[in-house]
Amino acid sequence: MDAQTRGREPSAEQSQRAKEAPKNSPDQTGEVKQQFKDQPKTPVPSLRERLREHWLLATIGAIVMIAALVGGLLYWLEVRHYESTDDAFVAARSFSVASKVSGYVTDVPVTDNQHVNAGDLLAKIDERDYRIAVDQAQAQVEVSKANIANVEAQIVSQQEQIKQAQAQLEQAQAQLQFSQEESARAQDLVEKGAGTVQRQQQTRSDLQAQQANTERAKTAVIAAQVGIKTLQAQLEGAKAQLQQSQAQLDQAKLNLQYTNVVAAQSGRVVKLSGAKGTFVTAGQSLMMFVPDEVWIVANYKETQLADMRPGQPVDIRIDAYPGRKLTGHVDSVQPGSGTAFSLLPAENATGNYVKVVQRVPVKIVVDNWPADLPVGPGMSVVPWTRVR
Repeated sequence: MDAQTRGREPSAEQSQRAKEAPKNSPDQTGEVKQQFKDQPKTPVPSLRERLREHWLLATIGAIVMIAALVGGLLYWLEVRHYESTDDAFVAARSFSVASKVSGYVTDVPVTDNQHVNAGDLLAKIDERDYRIAVDQAQAQVEVSKANIANVEAQIVSQQEQIKQAQAQLEQAQAQLQFSQEESARAQDLVEKGAGTVQRQQQTRSDLQAQQANTERAKTAVIAAQVGIKTLQAQLEGAKAQLQQSQAQLDQAKLNLQYTNVVAAQSGRVVKLSGAKGTFVTAGQSLMMFVPDEVWIVANYKETQLADMRPGQPVDIRIDAYPGRKLTGHVDSVQPGSGTAFSLLPAENATGNYVKVVQRVPVKIVVDNWPADLPVGPGMSVVPWTRVR
């Protein structure tokens, strides 16, 4: 027997299993077939029946599909036209209110978080010392005015003395001319033999005396003129002293006004530290002040600024009041990232560099802040800027 024939022959184990297995008779086989034939066939459920059986899952699936379609449509029509960020806050130029003069606080007519208008009194400092300083400065001004009047009177007197000296000079010059003529006549008579030598000597002596008198009169005029120049210099000094005294008076009046600490603009008082009876020095803070003018600083990613321009409308939601929606517009975009203007800006030229998306502050001005809600610096908001 060849190899193929041996391969097709059953093995001894298979032959033994075939002998041990019970053989179905023709009757048994027909009975089995009849049993399978008598069993009812299970019908395949239709799609409608399946949906009716699993109606909850079908409803949920339909709702999810509709929501996805609506969401996609809304994104295409509206959302993709906006840029938003949750890194946005209310900002204001808050500042410290300090006294310009020192003294004891006598009154603080405001309280914490109170709204005040421009010119309202915030605190009052004891003014008695400063009122005395004003009186002293006023007295010094009066003294300076009196000095000016005195010097002006001396100048008038000196001018009269100059006139007197000039008159004396004219008189001396007239007498000198007469003495010169007398001396010439005496000399002529002596030469002709009609006059005496004594007369000649007398007229010559008188001429010399008149010449000396004329020089003295000239010197008196010059001295009087120099004296008036000195008085005019004293007058200028007295006027300068008056200006200095007036400046001291003005400063004293300013210091008196500084005892009333008033609001420079309308806003709210926060962190009130000044109290009645406390001593404050010049420059010491009495309270913090938040002006009414506030805005929003939104730190957008630099990848969101491609289409952002000033004037674009913004929808705003304040985290503290989620039910209130505000509107505004983009005022300006800072020319640089926030880290570039920080106290310690990043030095990317040193060490290993890892690129990080920077944030750029965008100033947003609100059209109308709600008057019935307190809004202040640091409060979180979410702006939606329409850029397309």
